[in-house]
Amino acid sequence: MKQTIVKLKRVFALTMGALLMACAPVNPSPKDGVKVGDSSSLKSMVPASSLEQAAARQYADIKKKAGAKNALMPDTHPQVIRLRTIAKKILPHAEIWNPESKKWQWEINLIASDEVNAFCMPGGKIAFYTGILEKLKLNDDEVATIMGHEVAHALREHARERIAKAQLTNIGANVVSQALGLGSLGNQALGQGLQLLGLSFSRSDEKDADLVGMDLAARAGYDPRAGISLWQKMGQLNKEKPPEWLSTHPSGESRIYEIQRNLADVMPLYAKAKGTTIDRLPEYRY
Repeated sequence: MKQTIVKLKRVFALTMGALLMACAPVNPSPKDGVKVGDSSSLKSMVPASSLEQAAARQYADIKKKAGAKNALMPDTHPQVIRLRTIAKKILPHAEIWNPESKKWQWEINLIASDEVNAFCMPGGKIAFYTGILEKLKLNDDEVATIMGHEVAHALREHARERIAKAQLTNIGANVVSQALGLGSLGNQALGQGLQLLGLSFSRSDEKDADLVGMDLAARAGYDPRAGISLWQKMGQLNKEKPPEWLSTHPSGESRIYEIQRNLADVMPLYAKAKGTTIDRLPEYRY
């Protein structure tokens, strides 16, 4: 019984320690642009290097499987060139949101698939599917909005924080299980079954990525108002076949509202990138 009490005390100590650590903000937001909360140090429970290595392995596997199906578009493909050109303008601004990102080995590829999707894994591994470009008929500003959003997930380390929260939940279960003689439940190790591409983000994460992504696109010289037309197009597509992730994501109307509410913070960035002033910017055609 005494040993059980000692182990249960460990649960409390570990949990409280992690929670206290989460209170300290890291990667504060830049002084200009959108205003979002500082990211939590709770993610420090998960080593960034381990997560990035796991992401690199999984990304390489995705490319290998796509290549085997002749679905990995070559470097000379016009859409690949287009995506990489947009990325070259966006990525130099990543460091202001996450200084560690300057060490990342950024990569962007295009995969032939009807799926309306794009992603950026931890460590800067980006992929677009042809379906999102073709079905939504995206202009460059809209592509930049999507790319900024996905890059923002990586910069704000949403995957790392989600895994940390899951580990924190499992700490208590593991120790209690051991204390009662039931054996260790064990945390799912990175690279041993945990599929980073399958992680779902919270509504708060999605809102955060929308705003930071809009900020990145504006700094790169892409019109942040494109987020409105993007979600109008997405809304039209969703009427035909609502995607599975819609229930856990903010609605298109909600996202458009947040974009409009924060435009005043990013339009100066966009105007500066275009070498002009806000009053001289042309109206955006939706």
